[in-house]
Amino acid sequence: MARLIYSVEDDIDISKIIATTLQKGGYNVVSFSNGESFKQEFKKKKPDMILLDIMLPDCSGLDLLKEIKSEPSNENIQVIIISARNNPIDKVDGLDSGADDYIGKPFDILELLSRVNARFRRTKFHNEITYKNITLNADKRTCIYLDNEVSLTNMEFEILFYLLSNIGRAITRDELFNHIYGSTMAIESRTLDMHIKAIRKKIGDENAEIIKTIYGVGYLVS
Repeated sequence: MARLIYSVEDDIDISKIIATTLQKGGYNVVSFSNGESFKQEFKKKKPDMILLDIMLPDCSGLDLLKEIKSEPSNENIQVIIISARNNPIDKVDGLDSGADDYIGKPFDILELLSRVNARFRRTKFHNEITYKNITLNADKRTCIYLDNEVSLTNMEFEILFYLLSNIGRAITRDELFNHIYGSTMAIESRTLDMHIKAIRKKIGDENAEIIKTIYGVGYLVS
């Protein structure tokens, strides 16, 4: 059975391109031109993935995203933001609000299909990492520290999961950016530093130093 994707996009031409591309890729796509029509259908049937524009005519896409992610029953629904707002802070806000990926407009249709395929490949596997007294589960998007769940933003989870997946190897900032954003986009270093600082604080004093800063390079977990 084909995966069901909801595309929420008010630009008719872009909406048609998205639907045509993904349908040729084997997906079932339902398009919506505004947030309200999407919400009405979402109540009836939930999709496997949502492609979401931020600037909708009747609501904020970010508010819609937060509303979706606030319900635990929606945690397995993949959300990819597709937006003309391409500033680094916009991408940070989108990912921290719960998006699984962020694609800027204009976009390449083959890249869009590749990103969608990649997100679905990832959900096929049970991705869990345990290191010392920390357990991360990529399917449930949970971080457990000493049997207590730690609340991480989407960005913090992605960073920590990637670092714990590469224990003993120095990870450059560019590599982290490429993993999180799909490119080595220019982003202020202090933004990443703030996320690392927040992670260290949340995972407990005894674990705060497991993420070591390699000056001029990036980070290392050891």
